Amino acid sequence: MTRRIEGFVAGKSAKATSGREGDVFNPNTGEVQAKVGFASAADVDAAVKAAANAQPAWGAVNPQRRARVMFEFKRLVEAHMEELAELLSSEHGKVVADSRGDVQRGLEVIEFACGIPHALKGEYTEGAGPGIDVYSMRQPLGVVAGITPFNFPAMIPMWMFGVAIAVGNTFILKPSEKDPSVPLRLAELFVEAGAAAGTDTTGVLHVVHGDKIAVDAILTHPEIRAVSFVGSSDIAHYIYQTGAANGKRVQAMGGAKNHGIVLPDADMEQTVKDLLGAAYGSAGERCMALPVVVPVGKKTADELRERVVAGIEGLKVGVSTDAQAQYGPVVSSAHRKKIADYIQLGKDEGAELVVDGRGFSMQGYEKGFFIGPSLFDKVKPEMKTYNEEIFGPVLQIVRAETLEEAIDLPSKHQYGNGVAIFTRNGRAAREFASKVNVGMVGVNVPIPVPVAYHTFGGWKRSAFGDTNQHGMEGVKFWTKVKTVTARWPEGDQADSSFVIPTMR
Repeated sequence: MTRRIEGFVAGKSAKATSGREGDVFNPNTGEVQAKVGFASAADVDAAVKAAANAQPAWGAVNPQRRARVMFEFKRLVEAHMEELAELLSSEHGKVVADSRGDVQRGLEVIEFACGIPHALKGEYTEGAGPGIDVYSMRQPLGVVAGITPFNFPAMIPMWMFGVAIAVGNTFILKPSEKDPSVPLRLAELFVEAGAAAGTDTTGVLHVVHGDKIAVDAILTHPEIRAVSFVGSSDIAHYIYQTGAANGKRVQAMGGAKNHGIVLPDADMEQTVKDLLGAAYGSAGERCMALPVVVPVGKKTADELRERVVAGIEGLKVGVSTDAQAQYGPVVSSAHRKKIADYIQLGKDEGAELVVDGRGFSMQGYEKGFFIGPSLFDKVKPEMKTYNEEIFGPVLQIVRAETLEEAIDLPSKHQYGNGVAIFTRNGRAAREFASKVNVGMVGVNVPIPVPVAYHTFGGWKRSAFGDTNQHGMEGVKFWTKVKTVTARWPEGDQADSSFVIPTMR
């Protein structure tokens, strides 16, 4: 009998009432392993009502006690690390070691959220005027929501709900329907964490599954105050416009086409190792993958190409449970076809297809969603395959003659998520980091995802909204500021003035 996956509302399983469902595949075998029930608008409303009922009490819990819940949640996730990683790999396809990293990077934001009492401290000015003090406080918004993608089913939900819940909100999570089990398990563990910490958290974190119907119900629900999203840019734009039109605070992170600039003085051996991991790790299904490399100068380009080809020959593609595999299958048959179509398009556009991964087949897993690593050289900026996000194990070489030309490529691209430079020249790196028109920059770091107490966010069509994820930016996004001006008079007071008050 096929396993059934349902939502999670008020601390218990919540069966979808829409009568609609989706398939959850095992990408290694291509077989359907579960069915996930799709929430109706009424199901979303039920989750929001449960969250709204719980929010006043949760918001009134002092920050230190909320932090204790986060500490206990962190402990439970760590205790269940192998279970979560294996479950994640079975639905997503990334190798188990990579899944552990997915969970761990999410936990780092939970660690940040454990310090929420300090992060919520307001500002205070004594004696701002005669007998007047001014102070500010950060308060929760109420019921908030997150809509998360398939490629990081543990990390990105924790990026969102970790901070949002710690500051006092209650949360509606709509994870990807492609790999819904890990987000569901995280919600179960959160309820368990509350019980262990002596605090009722049954109404704090809710999970609804589904597609556009569930998404639109979230975006238009009058009681949801803020929405965070990660996914493709077209959908991110839609999320931002629709959520904002319905009076919500919105942060919507979109697609990417991250570049790696390689200067002639770079440590070529280390650079190639970094490129291989950044381009092909997790089968390229990362918004912070590095699918474009820009070597500066012909000699650099020729050497880089030769070394990358040799590196590709040594890559091992395997099933998710193979501890020796560098990456596993992609998430679905449809996505594999999309990647293969992009490879054909690149060839048709005139780029040189140096390595073609389309013929790869995994012995014994021929129906799995595997695709081998591909490499293009002599890709031009006007090509469609350069301008669009492929989101697969495809690396493109775009040659540049000067550093200025190399800086222009990511700076003028429609996406501005991440970029990296590989060099031993500190001055060149400093100039690059200052000038490049991209939100996150790595210097000899191929995947420059900031640590949890800094903040994550791209520019241009990689992000819609003006507040980034996690860190203090996350605290700002999930709270509203209240400023109090207080006067404690003594003795007789003059009549109230009819002019605007000043602090003279």
